Amino acid sequence: MKHILILVIALIAINFISSKVYKRFDLTADKRYTLSASAKQIINDLNSPIVVDVFLEGEDFPSEFRRLQNETRQLLEEFAATSNHIVFNFINPLEDESTRERNIQQLTQRGLTPMQLSVQESGKSSQAVIFPWALASYNDQTVLIPLVKNKIGVSQQELVNNSVQNLEYAFADGFSKLTKPKRRKIAILKGNKELEDRYIANFIQKLGEYYYIAPFTLDSVALNPQKTLKAIEDYDLIISAKPTEAFTEEEKFVLDQYTMNGGKSLWLIDAVAMEKDSLYNATGTNYAVARDLNLTDFFFKYGVRINPNMVSTLYSAPITLAMGEGSQSQFQHLKWPYSPLAGSSSNHPIVNNLNLVKFDFANQIDTLKNTLKKTILLETAPLTKLEGTPREVSLELVTKEQNPQSFNKGNQTLAVLLEGEFQSVYSNRVKPFEISEDKNTSIPTKMIIISDGDVIKNELAKNKPLELGFDRWTGQTYGNKEFLLNAVNYLLDDNGLINIRSKKIAVAFLNQQKIASQKTKWQLVNILLPLVLLGVFGFIFNYLRKKRYAS
Repeated sequence: MKHILILVIALIAINFISSKVYKRFDLTADKRYTLSASAKQIINDLNSPIVVDVFLEGEDFPSEFRRLQNETRQLLEEFAATSNHIVFNFINPLEDESTRERNIQQLTQRGLTPMQLSVQESGKSSQAVIFPWALASYNDQTVLIPLVKNKIGVSQQELVNNSVQNLEYAFADGFSKLTKPKRRKIAILKGNKELEDRYIANFIQKLGEYYYIAPFTLDSVALNPQKTLKAIEDYDLIISAKPTEAFTEEEKFVLDQYTMNGGKSLWLIDAVAMEKDSLYNATGTNYAVARDLNLTDFFFKYGVRINPNMVSTLYSAPITLAMGEGSQSQFQHLKWPYSPLAGSSSNHPIVNNLNLVKFDFANQIDTLKNTLKKTILLETAPLTKLEGTPREVSLELVTKEQNPQSFNKGNQTLAVLLEGEFQSVYSNRVKPFEISEDKNTSIPTKMIIISDGDVIKNELAKNKPLELGFDRWTGQTYGNKEFLLNAVNYLLDDNGLINIRSKKIAVAFLNQQKIASQKTKWQLVNILLPLVLLGVFGFIFNYLRKKRYAS
């Protein structure tokens, strides 16, 4: 009786303590359900609920996407366990047949595009439509949160694995946009014949969700350089989007001192003058020539050289041309080596789990030894060659068979990140103008250099900007927009949110083909094997029993 009483008291004490103390344990090897410190920081100071509506709900999902559904639910449970202001619901917009089409139309108009999937289970193939999106609402504001992370040439399992890996960042980024006011300011440089606004409109619109954006012209340097330097230092980041006119020494000195004072910069530079549109003429040819922007010494001092050559590779985006005569002509997607598709195997947060980025007439980047830390962000595939300038470029190239053996230059760098204390370009040199406090060494800062200005250029349709990275001829969407957004977020990130993208999560899947082919075998094993084992056990038991009592 005494022991029973002690047991009852112990159980009551355990229940009381467990009701007061709540603790979740993440036993996964990759800690996928452990939120990062920066994600927790975003939701710690909420004063009203964030309501999350997840549309990844349904019964006819492929098994891979049921996995994504479960991972999404478990991650949101972790957010809700960290803050009681996180409320989430799973909604199936296609459940009611009577409202199905209307719901699809309404969600599509809000930017939640449906995804059509091929479902192969039990040896049968079918089609399913899903909405891999969430809407998060906070204080009358709503943001879209994509749940699927697209990548060219991957299977559905790899697609889901990439998406699971990106989930925490997707939700943390969405919550941050809702709860954190804009603080940082970005200047879009003007005055050196950069890309027109309509060609960078889509990316600038996306940046506006995070930062204050304003144009900044360097023309005033000629009249009042010190005032220009003081004005540009009000910005946290400058973006130079494909300048085509040379920089003056005064302009370079302003930009150099901006860096010395800790300013961040993103450079998209063409060292060769060549445009794809210039080939669409009667001869189908044009000449690629070196473009002198007077920035060679500028980047050289920082440890980078953009060479005036063209990168040609067998792993590239196609060019779409009309082939045939008159009414018989048809648009065809043809191999075009001057549009490299660049990627990275790095785990760096800018490029980890990133779709391929499309370049046009890119140039090779060399990195030079100095004290700065250099990280290669994007590079070509190994089957690459370099072509010098001046050089004639012709559309007839699409009709010629390329010799793989000539593409022997290996991976070529197309984007690089510089971090550390920069040395001034004008150290131990005559300054273009005098300033009261010129610096020869910067405070720690960052810079990204990309050897193609077209990486930021969106296409136009009916004079309106299309999604950056979207090829309207092939329907393919490349990773240009995400890459540039990650780059800007990394340059300006002071709370570590972008580092969530480095998190590695491995999702294990069953082999559906093997399941279909071996289904009968394992059904028989699961049904017959226990019966056989039971029969053998009964025979042995009876045999031993008879033997024991017979003796």
